[in-house]
Amino acid sequence: MSWLYLAAAILFEIIGTVAMKLSQGFTKGIPSILMVVFYILAFACLNFSLRAVPVSVAYAIWSGVGTAAIAVIGYFAFKESLTVMKISGIFLIILGVVLLNVNAGQSQEQGGSQETHLKS
Repeated sequence: MSWLYLAAAILFEIIGTVAMKLSQGFTKGIPSILMVVFYILAFACLNFSLRAVPVSVAYAIWSGVGTAAIAVIGYFAFKESLTVMKISGIFLIILGVVLLNVNAGQSQEQGGSQETHLKS
């Protein structure tokens, strides 16, 4: 269930960020309200996901996937540029998320707890 909360947090963060763009600096009322609502939902779901997902993994996935998705949405919806540098950055974000998940999986297989890793 925690992973579903994380997925919802990512979706809500993406919607909130699109609403932020559409709010044009808080000059448009409905997108401004939607931005606030969706960011509150995003943080609530992120918080619920932390019951079982390590914070380092959850936050990296939440921010990384959200950032990559917004870059792609910006290109298609808002006609923003998608340069080789941006594509490379998106690739590195995805690579970082994968590496964090592999590392988290190895830590759990070794029987290590978060508390043990924090103390050492």
